[in-house]
Amino acid sequence: MPAPVRLAVIGAAHSHVRYALDEVPLRPDLTLVAVADPEHATATRYADEFGVPAYDDHRRLLDDLHPDVVMIAGIYAERAEAIVDALHAGAHVLADKPLCTTLDELDAIETAQRETGRVVSLLLEKRNYPETLAARALLADGSLGELVQVASTGPHKLNRPTRPDWFLTRKGYGGILGDLAVHDIDLVLLLSGATEGTVAGVADQTDPEFALHGALLLRAGAVTATIEVNWLTPAASPYHGDYRMRLTGTEGTAELFWAQKKLLAATTDRPPWQVDLPPGGRPAAEALDALAAGLEPETSTAAGFAATRVALLAQESADAGGAVLPWQLRGRSG
Repeated sequence: MPAPVRLAVIGAAHSHVRYALDEVPLRPDLTLVAVADPEHATATRYADEFGVPAYDDHRRLLDDLHPDVVMIAGIYAERAEAIVDALHAGAHVLADKPLCTTLDELDAIETAQRETGRVVSLLLEKRNYPETLAARALLADGSLGELVQVASTGPHKLNRPTRPDWFLTRKGYGGILGDLAVHDIDLVLLLSGATEGTVAGVADQTDPEFALHGALLLRAGAVTATIEVNWLTPAASPYHGDYRMRLTGTEGTAELFWAQKKLLAATTDRPPWQVDLPPGGRPAAEALDALAAGLEPETSTAAGFAATRVALLAQESADAGGAVLPWQLRGRSG
């Protein structure tokens, strides 16, 4: 039997670190070797849970333990450095979104990945939600015809009193479009298969440190998409975010209600119906399956880089007053 994949955590400031940690007790092919975070209390909280060493310096962890795979879920502005270091240490990377906060950081990550040949898989969990899998199947079997438009909304609760200080600053957080829009940008690129287009973004300018809302217009090949995101879900809402997406094809429509766990469709020859949903996938499960087998995850390195680049260009556009910026991808698959 092959030796288990040796997983380390570098950066645990965001609760999405659980995407990888929750896999450990479920998989005999995976073992956690250590947790690193600049905040000692954060590192020890997770390390003690699994009985593994805690590190304040991720480079020392990499030098001491040489993990096979590293999960990155630290402060957003610190992720790029950790990813580059992990790649040069020979590890594959699983990363919470956003991958990084600037285009220069993305360039550095892409350079390190090319030099090392390691995988960088961004954990874009919306791909594997039951509603998304069912909608993808409708497109794949031709039920909706050719996809021409996408409209999505991504509202979130801010829960400001519980947010750490770094999260509410532009330096630590990056920007709302670089963060919240990544999931739906990825789905537009995945479903359209586009390799070029344009993007224009706008964002709330009330507080230069932290925008509460933003939106973008994305042209992806023949598909046009609007993506709205905000931190304005009311505190009394039953959902952290009532995320929705409408797919419009030449032969039908599909409306995804992720929070409500339903998918409604209608076509030229079938009146509206609620689509039966398949089982979904855990956020890190498929990526770990693939890496354990020596394969590239479905959310490939190229796909994660693509979604990140378009999101960061949208943020750059918003910072420039909504300028229309071209994007073009090379060597993209998955």
